[in-house]
Formats: sequence, structure tokens, C-alpha cells
Amino acid sequence: MSPSMLTVGLDPALVDDAPSSRAAFPEIDAEAVRAGVAAGRARLEELGFTVDVCLLDYGRTAEAVYRAALSRKDYDIVMIGAGVRLDPALTPLFEALVDATHELAPGAKLCFNVSPSTTVEAVQRWWPERKPLV
Repeated sequence: MSPSMLTVGLDPALVDDAPSSRAAFPEIDAEAVRAGVAAGRARLEELGFTVDVCLLDYGRTAEAVYRAALSRKDYDIVMIGAGVRLDPALTPLFEALVDATHELAPGAKLCFNVSPSTTVEAVQRWWPERKPLV
């Protein structure tokens, strides 16, 4: 059976208009996030993962949306994106996501990227048997 993964991050449609995201990641725009998420997902699926994506707003419904996603199935690994973790304004949201993961997916490995383009590397740190053969 394929390992299942949930990748969670900010909805790219909201990134360009969010002052805290613009300040934390001035070089990243919505298109870069979309492209990075799509490329990472495609590569992880090539490596045999089943990948679900959970996109969040900046807090009003984010925790409820995340809890609903975690409740849909058992995940082997959860990747919380840098946009949530590294934006100081979103620290309370990051804490809520980690707590929800512990509660609803206690067996899941947690991993963290530093940008949309580093998702595969982050997963491979915790799921090394899915590294490509060279």
C-alpha cells in the first residue's frame, strides 16, 4: 500500500494580498506557490505516495479545515508548509496545526519544508525508503 501524505499550507490565492506573507516571503508569489505545490505533489506521486493537499486561510477557518482533512483518512506523513511556520504572524495557527496533528493523526510523521520547492526533500528525511534509486 502507498504511504499517504497530507501537505498543508496557505491557499496561494491569498498569498499575494497578505501583508505578513509578503513581509516574510517577499520573493514568493501565488504563482510560485502553485507551481511548487504541483511539482512537489507530482514528484511525490512518482515516488509512490498518495498525496492530498489541504489549503488554509489565515486563521478564521484554518484549524477547522485542517481538522476535517485529517479526519478523512489515516495519514502516514503530514507536511506543514513554510508559509504557515515561518511567518511570525501565523505562529498561533502553526501551534494549532501541530496540536491537531498530535490529536487526530498521532502516528503520522511530521515534516517541514522551507519553500514549495523543498517539499520532496522534507518528506524524504522522514521516509527515506522513498528516495529515488540512482
